[in-house]
Amino acid sequence: MLGVRIDESAPAYTDEERDAMFARVGAVNDEMKAEGIFLFAGGLLPSDSATVVRVQNGTTTMTDGPFAETKEQLGGFWVLELDDLDAALAWARKCTVACGVPIEVRPFDGLA
Repeated sequence: MLGVRIDESAPAYTDEERDAMFARVGAVNDEMKAEGIFLFAGGLLPSDSATVVRVQNGTTTMTDGPFAETKEQLGGFWVLELDDLDAALAWARKCTVACGVPIEVRPFDGLA
């Protein structure tokens, strides 16, 4: 999985900057699809739209907002089917150029 890391406190994109970023991301998505590695991708609403669900000692609680208190949040993701970490890192480089933000590479746990 390639996770898009965003700083929600950063200034918003202008319409032109956003459109250019979407065009770059669309081109990378098209390249992934042509390679047959694209499974799915998605963008996320801001972290303040999140609800965190916890169960402790049989009691369920729900709180608004992100659980982690950090400047960077998960803003979107790609799920790709790749042969190895080197391939994932190469795609992450293309994605970070396209998005203009850091990309976190994380493999799926094979236990599920």
